[in-house]
Amino acid sequence: MEFGFDLPSSGPLATPEGLITLARRGEEMGFGVISASDHIIIPRTIDSDYPYSEDSEWQGEDSGEYLEMLSLLSFIAGQTSTAKLLTSVMVLPHRSPVLTAKILATIDVLSGGRLIVGCGVGWMREEFEAIGAPPFDQRGTVSDEYIRVFKELWTSDNPTFDGKYSRFAGISFLPKPVRKPHPPIWIGGESPRALRRAGRLGDAWYPIGNNPRFPVGTPEQLAEGMSRVRRYAEEADRDPATIDLAYSAGWYSLHDEQTLPDGGRRMLTGSPEQIAGDIKTLEGIGVSYLMLGFMADTLEETLAGMERFATEVKTLV
Repeated sequence: MEFGFDLPSSGPLATPEGLITLARRGEEMGFGVISASDHIIIPRTIDSDYPYSEDSEWQGEDSGEYLEMLSLLSFIAGQTSTAKLLTSVMVLPHRSPVLTAKILATIDVLSGGRLIVGCGVGWMREEFEAIGAPPFDQRGTVSDEYIRVFKELWTSDNPTFDGKYSRFAGISFLPKPVRKPHPPIWIGGESPRALRRAGRLGDAWYPIGNNPRFPVGTPEQLAEGMSRVRRYAEEADRDPATIDLAYSAGWYSLHDEQTLPDGGRRMLTGSPEQIAGDIKTLEGIGVSYLMLGFMADTLEETLAGMERFATEVKTLV
């Protein structure tokens, strides 16, 4: 299993110096994946329901500050040498598909084939409207088409596409990505449609474990979700064994056991031995990548949390 962490896109750590330090030190500690999250603008008023909290409220930055994801990963590509670079997750309808495919291919080429394209459909209607994205209520259909556009541009010598949201022919698309046939596409989301998208179009399913509406916070829930992804793959005449499983657990907490509503211990919280046991269980159900939350108020505290995981937990797995 490979472990990863998210870089800050805002706040006091989201400086060139802070980002470089986190990325380089994380790579030195053995973290195999570095990710960045995606917002282009932050509306001053947000009525959309955030999927990953019980009260549907998003604890975003009041300042509106947010570094653009693909630019941030381009910067980090030049500061690292081995870690994979993950969009976690890129909101597919936010950017035109041909330009996005070009930027992603460029990052993959310049990083030596280290890009992973984590993608989702988005949740904030106000952001869609502010940036002139396709209609929010069509975001699932748009996203499915954009993924097909990426694959066509990345793999075809004579790319041609005639869809509802994108059309092109008679073009050259070069350079192609280093990764063949293309950078891995991880499908984020926990809804039935997200699972279907992962089975039909993805190279991996990449859920977040704290969605109260579609919970996958236990190994049993996660395994059941992956079984459904594999069934969708079979229906699409794809080999389900080729679809990987990645997992995002931003609530990770060492030496601070959290309790579930039923009174049980929340997975990936507690002692080093408990967390290492959870990781082994996740590995047993097929999780190949585990993204963990380390962000603290200061750079020193964040690095210390990463170091404790590397020395106290990872050594037990």
